[in-house]
Amino acid sequence: MDWTVEAIERLRALWAEGHSTAEIGRRMGISKNAVVGKAHRLNLPARPSPIRRDANGEALPRPQPVRTPRPAGVVPRLTLPQVAPSPAPVLAPVAVPPPAPVVRSFPRFSPARACCWPIGEPGQPGFRFCAAEALTGKPYCPEHAAVAYVKARDRREDAA
Repeated sequence: MDWTVEAIERLRALWAEGHSTAEIGRRMGISKNAVVGKAHRLNLPARPSPIRRDANGEALPRPQPVRTPRPAGVVPRLTLPQVAPSPAPVLAPVAVPPPAPVVRSFPRFSPARACCWPIGEPGQPGFRFCAAEALTGKPYCPEHAAVAYVKARDRREDAA
């Protein structure tokens, strides 16, 4: 956003009126983060937390933790309540058969240069690869290479 003198004056006025940063952003048509950043750079007074408020709308003071002074050299001890140990339940061992190994069988290619185009859905019966003679330097046969290697069209053709 370009912060003109008028925009800065409006930000200062809305800030002085006590509007939230989100409300200022809505009124000015900018994001809340833009308002926060510019207010920070302008050193505008800090806003009270919108969360901690009393019935009059005034910000509540943050409660200070109560600390009791300890004599020097005394380390506090942590005491835990004593709980009687309960007898552990006796469970009979259950024989669980080991899971069956997952066997993935994909058809192997017999020729060294076979087409790798998948036919069917992997993991389903009938899945296979084309296995026709592949083009030199390519993983596919001429038919599947024509599908796989398509030249990207120039976007300027679509604009006309």
